[in-house]
Amino acid sequence: MSVRRLADQQPASFAFTPENEERCEEILKKYPEGREASAVISLLWLAQKQNNYWLPKPAIETVAEKLGMPLIRVLEIATFYTMFNLAPVGKFHVQMCGTTPCMLAGSDAIKNILLKRIGEQSQVTQDGVFSWIEVECLGACCNAPMVQINEDYYEDLTAENFEKLLDDLAAGRPVTIGSQQGRVTSEPADGLTSLTSLYGADGRSGPLSALAPNQS
Repeated sequence: MSVRRLADQQPASFAFTPENEERCEEILKKYPEGREASAVISLLWLAQKQNNYWLPKPAIETVAEKLGMPLIRVLEIATFYTMFNLAPVGKFHVQMCGTTPCMLAGSDAIKNILLKRIGEQSQVTQDGVFSWIEVECLGACCNAPMVQINEDYYEDLTAENFEKLLDDLAAGRPVTIGSQQGRVTSEPADGLTSLTSLYGADGRSGPLSALAPNQS
């Protein structure tokens, strides 16, 4: 694992918005008295979302103070988990899966587009719209290649539909989350090949009959 450090340039301060203060209190109510430290990841994530998807040092300090934790313990968590971005990212931060299933399915083409449109990893475009990083498995191998952009998955990517996705995001046009080829969840890309009928070939009740409404 590479060394993860806080950004050199930091804001002077951080404070949760009133809405997020209420959300913090709701989260803390889930834990017994004296166990508030268990909420540290949830509060760090809330702070990151509020701060345009990156986590500055003042936010880490705020969370440590709110939970009564030593700052070093919260720093250890923030720098260990790669879900926390320690430097500014673009409005749309692309996490590209480069693990074997995505690579075999064509993630190199996706990576080439990111290099062409955004540049090297961990840098933000001049307009502040995009940044990207290559990550390990995001758990959507059946729908490879795929990326995560902010909190959403975009799957079944090709060079063409990924270019269009980035164009639409940059232009503020609506986009489809999930499969970019119309696939439903992780069903076969070429359509279902089994369990396609309520009844078996002999006319008797098939395996899906229990899901059908009463036919009598």
